[in-house]
Amino acid sequence: MSRQNYFFTSESVSEGHPDKVCDRISDEIVDLFFKEAIKAGQDPAKVRVAAETLATTNRIVIAGEVRTHLDEKQIKSKVKSAARKAVRNIGYEQDGFHWKKAKIDVLLHPQSADIAMGVDESSNKDVGAGDQGIMFGYACRETPELMPAPIYYAHKILENLTKYRKAGEKGCEKLGPDAKSQVTIRYENGKPAAVTQIVLSTQHLDETLSSKDVQKIVEPVIRETLNGLEIAKDCKWWINPTGKFVIGGPDGDAGLTGRKIIVDTYGGAAPHGGGAFSGKDPTKVDRSAAYAARYLAKNVVAAKLADRCTIQLSYAIGVAKPLSIYVDLHGTAKNGVDEAKVEKALSEVMDLSPRGIRTHLALNKPIYAKSAAYGHFGRKAGRDGSFSWEKTDLVDALKKAVA
Repeated sequence: MSRQNYFFTSESVSEGHPDKVCDRISDEIVDLFFKEAIKAGQDPAKVRVAAETLATTNRIVIAGEVRTHLDEKQIKSKVKSAARKAVRNIGYEQDGFHWKKAKIDVLLHPQSADIAMGVDESSNKDVGAGDQGIMFGYACRETPELMPAPIYYAHKILENLTKYRKAGEKGCEKLGPDAKSQVTIRYENGKPAAVTQIVLSTQHLDETLSSKDVQKIVEPVIRETLNGLEIAKDCKWWINPTGKFVIGGPDGDAGLTGRKIIVDTYGGAAPHGGGAFSGKDPTKVDRSAAYAARYLAKNVVAAKLADRCTIQLSYAIGVAKPLSIYVDLHGTAKNGVDEAKVEKALSEVMDLSPRGIRTHLALNKPIYAKSAAYGHFGRKAGRDGSFSWEKTDLVDALKKAVA
């Protein structure tokens, strides 16, 4: 029996955090090449991108591999433009990091032919995975979106502060783009009972603001965000605990793509395979198969087969079918369902080959930039095809498969 009474903490970072700036730029580049392929009448399934970004004081370096019909000059011009638009949208117009003034180096080169052999589509063979690796998906009943509560609320606090900052509302116009949150929740009988610790460090543009001044701005937004979840009477608030936070973003600390993988997933409440998501086209299974695993886990819980579900998938480069499928229902299975039945059902209701995943979830689209901050999971599926892995359209199929 798992523990029923405990404390659990998760953190999030805003879109202006240095690492998230890099994730955003990398995902804008993925979207760029999909858009350019579609515009030119090219097959978007043939787009290949693995773009890594580094950002520091007024400097952005973009490196990696791509396959595109664009020539080198076009690539550099369009990638630089996409990067500047991303930084501008986030809100950086500071002396040390400015969307217009930052120097941008583009060091993208063609995809390795050795990798291409294993992942290119052809009529006479299945499409292999773009790399080896393990991927995890998770879902639970702690929030309506079937996400763990600590990471869900940590994300929402920063998302709402960003919304009000950009709208110039509720005093949040005095805040900067860079911020971090952390939420500790007390669990009773295995369910979230109350928030006991709240940590928020946010950049502020007015140098005269003290930690108490910042708390007066952010506390109403935090309370609004936590509506429906009790804040303990003795909850400790740690707002800008080090004091002044004026120098933020890549000017204050260098950023890199892929350094916030626990923030991107389940906040430590579930395992992580180790592969980052941002900057990668969906032939890279550390992205697409992680989406598939979340999709399947969410549908298992939505189908009321269990209250919690962890799924692991594993792949080998150039091999189409997953090497293994593992399910853990954490002792919460319903109506005689067991893990072996669910494992068998998963491969019946969805083709888990790399091409099958991309087709089922319609991933060959420019839908990735909006996933770069506030989590890849627990989001609303969009009309443009974004967050398709959050749909619960396999519920009936799963119920039938395990019957």
